[in-house]
Parts: sequence; structure tokens; C-alpha cells
Amino acid sequence: MKIRIKDNTLRMRLSQSEVFTMKEQGNISSKTEFIDHTFYYILKTTDTENISATFSDGKITLEIPLKTIQEFCSSDQVGFEGESGKVKILVEKDFVCLDNSAEDQSDNYPNPNSIC
Repeated sequence: MKIRIKDNTLRMRLSQSEVFTMKEQGNISSKTEFIDHTFYYILKTTDTENISATFSDGKITLEIPLKTIQEFCSSDQVGFEGESGKVKILVEKDFVCLDNSAEDQSDNYPNPNSIC
């Protein structure tokens, strides 16, 4: 899972296996290990109707309504968005980059712009 934060916008991109895990298990998580702390970011389903984002103890947790996740995981839908307080949230499927990126993209979705 990739995370991008700019001001009050939080964006997460999910690979194909992460979308499958969300569909099957209802949550995924990732972490970045610093020298003296670990930063966690978690995406999980909830029974509520609204997207929410919290930050506590070095952990960002996004709670997404189960219905939203089911629709996202079972369709060609590229992403969805919502707001939690002042934070705008965007969750998307991660596509293969069209440039020559050095990162492993083997689990990303085929880029629809790569077809002429």
C-alpha cells in the first residue's frame, strides 16, 4: 500500500493483492520503520456509513464503510473519496506507471492508458 500526504489530503493506492485482501479479510496495513519509531497506516472496513480517518500513537487508521469496499473490490471502479473532519481521503487502485520506474510494479493493475 502506498500512502501520499499533502497538506490535508490523504491518498492511498492499493495493489491487486491488497484489494483482494481487503475484500477477503476487511483490513490491510503497512508500516515504515524509522530509527526510533514505526509509522503504521491501516485501512479497515466498518459498519458505519461514513469514511473516517484518525491519527494516534504514530498510526493513521482509515475506516471505510463495508459497502464502499465491496463495490470497490468487486468492480472496475478505480477509486473512491470522502472526508473526515478537515482531511480529504482518496483510495485508489494502483496502476503500472507508464515511465521506467525502478520500483516493483508486478502486483499493480494494468494501466488503461498503455493501450493505444
